[in-house]
Amino acid sequence: MFDTFKNRLELTGTLTTVTALRISAGRSSEPIGSDLPVIKDALGNPLIPGSSFKGAMRSRLESFLRGIIGNNRKFVANPAIEDEWSLTYKELSDFKETIKNFNPGEKEEHLHQYIVDNTDLVSSLFGSPWIASKFQVRDLTVKADTWFGQYQERDGVSIDRDTETAAEGKLYDFQVVPAGTQFEFKAIVENAAEWELGLLMIGLHQFETEQIPLGGGRSRGLGVVKLDISEMLWFDYPAEQPHLLLDYLKKMVMGDKSAYEDAREFKDDWVQKLIDKLTNTKSSDSITETKR
Repeated sequence: MFDTFKNRLELTGTLTTVTALRISAGRSSEPIGSDLPVIKDALGNPLIPGSSFKGAMRSRLESFLRGIIGNNRKFVANPAIEDEWSLTYKELSDFKETIKNFNPGEKEEHLHQYIVDNTDLVSSLFGSPWIASKFQVRDLTVKADTWFGQYQERDGVSIDRDTETAAEGKLYDFQVVPAGTQFEFKAIVENAAEWELGLLMIGLHQFETEQIPLGGGRSRGLGVVKLDISEMLWFDYPAEQPHLLLDYLKKMVMGDKSAYEDAREFKDDWVQKLIDKLTNTKSSDSITETKR
């Protein structure tokens, strides 16, 4: 899957906190300070882990696909429960047993193909225990001109369900990053199929339209963010024209972006490829159910 370079999509933009944001670093053990601080970088500046962004997008896309295809783990897995993975340890072990007498080259080829064929749609892009992710998101660092070096401190309290008043000894405080703070967004996708890029476009659109919140305290209105993509650079390498890859590598080293195309031109086509993929997937699943 990654042994030969095929294509690359580079995404650059800005993520803005529409409301205050709290991505917790866990309960603090410090005698002075917030009970629940936010995640910070080594300099004490706010930070959004790339895994938080990626995980929120993945969860949203999985929910969409379940609504379209249904709860079929071979198409939409549940990463939290092993029995609901598209490919379990046991299934993989059983397959390895069936090919144990193959020569090493054949064994590797068959195992690779088996994993690819049995990986659900979302994991194909976002990764699984068996397949590396094609979608890489850097940690989002704060833009200095939007950050004034201060966090907001807010109070929280647990409610006694019997008296409907504040529970004794349950007062706490937590940090939030103020609304209006901006973070740099950078991501890369490599060797993705067109339908996978269509899936990614749907996920990015959810962030662009403020539909995916980040962090904790969402029931309090925290975590609303807006993504603005400034650049979508696309390079697709035709295998039969190696000189184009050489030209791309040369220009990349020189900082010349002219080898790239503007990916916005392909968004509609990629989304249509996703629709075609889901339509075919739904049809094949219906045929299988009918045969049963």
